[in-house]
Amino acid sequence: MAIDVLEMARRYRSLYAAAVYDVLDEMGYPAQCLSLAIRPLRRDMVVAGPAFTVVGRRDPRVEGEFNNPKLEDFRMLEAITAGSVIVVNAESGNPVGHWGDLMSAAARARGAVGIVIDGGIRDSRILLEMEDWPVFVRYTSPIESDKRWRVEDFQTPIAMSGSLTSQVRVNPGDWIFGDADGVIVMPAHLAEEVLVKAEAIKQMEDKVRGELSTGARVKEVFDRYKRL
Repeated sequence: MAIDVLEMARRYRSLYAAAVYDVLDEMGYPAQCLSLAIRPLRRDMVVAGPAFTVVGRRDPRVEGEFNNPKLEDFRMLEAITAGSVIVVNAESGNPVGHWGDLMSAAARARGAVGIVIDGGIRDSRILLEMEDWPVFVRYTSPIESDKRWRVEDFQTPIAMSGSLTSQVRVNPGDWIFGDADGVIVMPAHLAEEVLVKAEAIKQMEDKVRGELSTGARVKEVFDRYKRL
């Protein structure tokens, strides 16, 4: 039976990125970690949920070039589903804030549970005061994005900067997990399997930690669990 999205997210948030990565690595998906420059605004932030993808680029200030009917009347924000993580490919080198606290407030009201941006964010002090709103971002900036950058499309496959590879593909609905160590992308069809296997790793590592903390011999612990 499929696990409910909110229940999956709750269970993922009790894990840590290293365990999730190890599972994907063993399954033959080693290049699913986003650029390590994408960091949480605060180290205790953890995000988990299916991706709601957004892509944008520099605004050339040419009227008519961005006539995407999907973007009319704030339809992007209206399309956000409960439990989703906003994932933004800013596709620009300009140092603007691609997202801010008002957009975050609107997204959270629609049910989003956090945001990951391959770019910049504004209003970081206000965002840090928002309850249960994890933010993962390259940098903070006071610079307004209007006339410098804008959303081009949403809920379409995007490319985010990677760590072991230059890019990591993120499809709408792929699962996102992030903590202080980094952000990981899981293909949607693997998310439940990864969750169960990562939970097993955590349970085993909890036993290893417990035995090591009581002074057990390291070799004996390693021989027993094959993990250190």
